[in-house]
Parts: sequence; C-alpha cells; structure tokens
Amino acid sequence: MNLAESIKMAGKTLLSNKLRSTLTMLGIVIGNASVIAMIGIGEAGQKYVNKQLESLGPNVLFVLPGNQETQRISFEVPKTLVLADADAIATQVPTIAGVAPELNRRQVVIYRNRNTNVNIIGTTPGFPEVRDFETAKGRFFTEVDMKRNNLVTVLGADLAEKLFGSSNPVGAQLRIKNTSFQVIGVLEAKGSSVGADYDEAALIPLTTAANRLIGRNSPYGIGLDYIVASATDGQSVDAAEFQMTNLLRLRHKITSEDDFTIRTQKDALQTVGQITGALTIMLAAIAAISLIVGGIGIMNIMLVSVTERTQEIGLRKAIGATQQDILLQFIIEAVILSAAGGLIGTAIGIGGILLVAALTPLDAGISVVAISLTVGVSGGIGLFFGVVPARRAAKLDPIVALRSA
Repeated sequence: MNLAESIKMAGKTLLSNKLRSTLTMLGIVIGNASVIAMIGIGEAGQKYVNKQLESLGPNVLFVLPGNQETQRISFEVPKTLVLADADAIATQVPTIAGVAPELNRRQVVIYRNRNTNVNIIGTTPGFPEVRDFETAKGRFFTEVDMKRNNLVTVLGADLAEKLFGSSNPVGAQLRIKNTSFQVIGVLEAKGSSVGADYDEAALIPLTTAANRLIGRNSPYGIGLDYIVASATDGQSVDAAEFQMTNLLRLRHKITSEDDFTIRTQKDALQTVGQITGALTIMLAAIAAISLIVGGIGIMNIMLVSVTERTQEIGLRKAIGATQQDILLQFIIEAVILSAAGGLIGTAIGIGGILLVAALTPLDAGISVVAISLTVGVSGGIGLFFGVVPARRAAKLDPIVALRSA
C-alpha cells in the first residue's frame, strides 16, 4: 500500500468517528492556541513598552539622585542633585545636546469652579527639545521667565481640556497653591510614558517652582528630582554617560561610591526586553504543557482504537498487509489528528491576539516563527505519541486477531 492510499484510509477512519476525533484533538487545539496567544501577547507587550520608552525622547539619559543601594533602602530620595549640576552638564559635556532638569510635586490646580490634583513640573526651557515635545498653542517659557521667577505655566493637552474645555486657555489665569499663574501655552498630546503622563501635568519655570511653590530643599542650591539629558546622537550615548559620570564625581568630590545613578534609554530597553522575554517564555512553557497532555490523549485514544479495530487489523494482515503498512496507517492517523488540531489551535490563537489588540493598546504581535514552530511541534507530538499504539497494532498476529474478534 502506498502513502496516498494510507492517508486516504486514515482520513476515512477518522471521519467515521467524528466525535472521538474532535475530542482527541481538543488538547492539541488548546495547547496550540495557548502557546501562540501567549507568545503573541508577550511580543505585543514588549513592543508597547519599547514604544513607551522611545517616547521619552531621543537618546535620553536620566541622572537620578542617590546610588542604587540608597534608592532601594531609602523611603525618601536623597537630594544629591542641584540645578548647578544640570547647568554644568549642559555647558561642560560636549556630547550632550540638551538638558532638562525636573522638580515635581502634586498640587491642586483651580480654574473658576473646576479643580484637579495634578503633577506640577518645574523644568527649564530645554524641556521640549530634550523630551521631544511640541507646543500646540502659545509658547513655552524662556530663560527670561526663569530669571524673573515669572508666574507662567504650560499645560498638558488633557489638563487644558479638563479645565477649559474647547476654549483656548492661552492668556487665562489659574491658581496653583493659592498663587495665580498665567497660561502661556499648551503642549501637544503625547500620551503617558512609563508612568509619567505629561498630558495631565502643568509645567512651570523651575526657579518659580523652587522659590514660590516648593521651596529650596538643598543647602547647595535648588534640589532636583532628576536630570534628563539628550546625547547629540545615538552613537554618543555611552560617551555622554562616561563624561557625565566623571563631571559629577568631580563636582561632588566623590572618592568612593557615587551619590547619583545614570540610566540610559538603552539600559531600560534591555531590562524590559529581558523581563518581557522571560515572562513570554514562562507563559509559553506553561501553555505548552497542554500540548503534552493533548499528545497523551492521542496515544490513549489510538490504543483504544487498536483494541476496537483488532478484526480489521487481522483481516488486513491476512490479505497481505505488512507490519509497515499497519504501522504507517496508525501513525498517519495520529499525525493527522495532531496537525489538524494544531491548525485549528493556530487559528484560535491568532484570533485571540487580534481580539486583544482590538480591545487594548497593544499592537497585534503575530509571530510567524512561533506559529511554524508550534504547528511543527504539535505534529511531532502526534508522531511521537502515535508510535506506541501503531507498533502495537503492527505486531498483532493476524490469526489471534481474527479469533479474538
């Protein structure tokens, strides 16, 4: 009997027991769908987080107060960075294109009968360039506003809409901590970025924030929550990190452990990639267990099938079918069940990914490699678990088989 005839006979046998064949495939269907969905959602999550990190700004570096140990054990972030450090980085580090220090506090913003508690960000005129923002209306504050401690503010897009609706807020007066500020601009909408939502924030000159709202919290000048700097290009990030480290160590007279930490966008992307990759592998491995369960189900059903079809096997061997013919037919039946279950599971898994993409901010991450690998593995599982019942059927003595029937 040739391969085509074996496949045709295996197909007819499976179709004659539709319910049993469907139930046998169920484990493979669930396993394939789970693995593909988990890998796809994991990749989509990684792309989403990477996109969020890239939106922080081009080639950005973050200088945080305190080293990793003090950040881990301290409830209060140490005030080891001041505005003079940011000015020194901007003027003395040649690989830095711009610097935007920040001093943040939550305050109530009031406009007429509307009020909301938002993040007030004290920063410098370099913020739009460093953080890659555009001013949609009005203007951003200038060095003159910084020197004069002017009471001006630039609103995020969502905050402007919440307080002013569809009207233009530029020129209006609002109150922050019982102090009147003039709205001079509105930032373009950009969405939240790794926990920081500038669309819901109000930006004011850093000197105004320190002198009028928050107060000076460092004996060495205006204390900062962190400094954001942008390198001149992607190839200069490592050099900028090295130069900034040396400059700050010199300024802070450090001879042992640093009192600051520098993190780059590349570091964040690598960390996120490792975490999401490990989570994706873990979830896929858990989901793959159902593939093994499905393979065991195929073996069990095929063993039952061998018992039920003893007369058929004996008759076929009596009229000339070889052990290889019987072995091939049962293996083909197992592979057809697992491959069909793999294809159906793939379709369900892809549908699940598309559904998640439609209902969440995640982009559909359909991995062709994952689909090919999963379908191949499911077919291999069918082949592996189909060998035992196939060999049992092939070794049946035709006379014993006909007598037992």
